[in-house]
Amino acid sequence: MQKNQLYMLVGALAVVVIGLGIYVYREESQPDGVEIRLDESGVSVEQN
Repeated sequence: MQKNQLYMLVGALAVVVIGLGIYVYREESQPDGVEIRLDESGVSVEQN
């Protein structure tokens, strides 16, 4: 039973590390500056 719990813990940690890596990669790969969108609801300006 303890081996199964250890495998589950290692698997959960691996999922967390992979998820955090993907999040950091996406945040770092966004360009800096201002994003301007024009759609049905109007104009929106966001600073990155």
